[in-house]
Parts: sequence; C-alpha cells; structure tokens
Amino acid sequence: MSDFPYLSLVKFRFIYILSLLTILLFTSCKKETPVVDFKYDYFDLTPGRFITYKVMEVRHDAGGSILHDTLRYELKAVIGDSVIDSEGRVARKYLRYVRDNSTLPWTLKDIWTTIITDRRAELVEENQRKIKLVFSPTIYKEWDINAFNTEDPIMCYYGWIDEPYSIQGMSFDSTVRVEQDYELNLVRFKSKHETYAKGVGLIWKYQKDLYINGFDTLNVSNGDELMMEAIDYGFE
Repeated sequence: MSDFPYLSLVKFRFIYILSLLTILLFTSCKKETPVVDFKYDYFDLTPGRFITYKVMEVRHDAGGSILHDTLRYELKAVIGDSVIDSEGRVARKYLRYVRDNSTLPWTLKDIWTTIITDRRAELVEENQRKIKLVFSPTIYKEWDINAFNTEDPIMCYYGWIDEPYSIQGMSFDSTVRVEQDYELNLVRFKSKHETYAKGVGLIWKYQKDLYINGFDTLNVSNGDELMMEAIDYGFE
C-alpha cells in the first residue's frame, strides 16, 4: 500500500498549522490604532450638567450719575435639551438662571445655545457666536474668539494646560486657562481670561475693560468689570 496519501495529508496539516501560526503572529504584532483624546470634557455638554457661580459686576462712570457701582448675585448655567441652532446644527440649550442670594428661588434669565463642532467649543452669547475653546488644547494654538460674529477680532491662546487649580474650596486636578485679551497703556486697561476644569466646564471668568489715568489701573474713570467664580457643580 502506498504511503503517498498519508504523506500528502501530513504535508497539508503542516502547511495549515504553519499558516495559522503566521496569521496569529501577524495579528498579535499588529499595532492597535491609538485613541486620540481631544479633551472635549473641558467643555462638558452632558444634559443636566449645572455650574453655579458667585458673580460680581462693577460699573465705573466718573462723569455720570453712577460711580463704582457694584452688583453681586448668583448665576446658574445648565446644559439643556437638544435644539437646532441658527446655523441649522444640533446644539444644546444653555440655560442661565439668576438670584440675588442663596435664600431665593432661581429665575430664568435667558437661553443661549452651545455646541462642540469641528474641534471647537462654541457658545452663542447674546446672539454673538463665540469660540470658547479649540481642541485638543496645546500651547501653540491661537484663534479668534469672534471669528463667527461681527465684533472686533480678539486672538486667544492657552495660558496653561492640564494644571491643578483651586477655587471657593474646590480643587480640580486638570484645568486650562484661555487668555482672551490684554492691553495696558496710558488710558486703557483690558484683561480677560477664563478657566475651565476637566469634566466640569467654566469655573472662573475675569473681565476688565477700563479707561484709566496715567497707566494707573486703580485710577478708573469709566469701564466695566465682571468676575464669576464657581461655587457648586453637578447634575440635576
């Protein structure tokens, strides 16, 4: 009886096993596609997310009836349901509530819209679409916050990235600061920046736009100031 059929079967099994091992080896050596983290959670748009702020506004008018008038109140921003924005995109409602102090009920002040699209976070403030963040944050990125509205261009950049920060007794492991505007000369002082916490959103906002005298930022004739500090956050 011939041994050829048996040898052919052995050869076939050997080639099959060798091919299978080759496939397994190739598969195990193949690199997995890395998952890119664009850090969108610095601008958390999860429905129900809320952040409560302590707000101080100061209005200066040395030539009018108002002189260094200060207004203090609380503001709560809530991420709401989906909505079609003015550009026809599926965005989120950004509901803003106000109250004079914590003993009073909230009153709805206005409804803005917000979206993350094309690796940028947008917020429509008083019908002005602004680019708040660009992703992922790097020290080399610059952008015009007013690129999609009629206001004057303001170039923004990241002052720091993924740094710890504490405010109002709350500590955050990772934050980014957006430097929005700065100018100091003989008669004008402008300084604006915002800080965002990972997994939360905006936790600190600082704005000063003042007309001053002789480079002295404390000698103010006209202008406005705004400071917003997060005092609570969570879901509702």
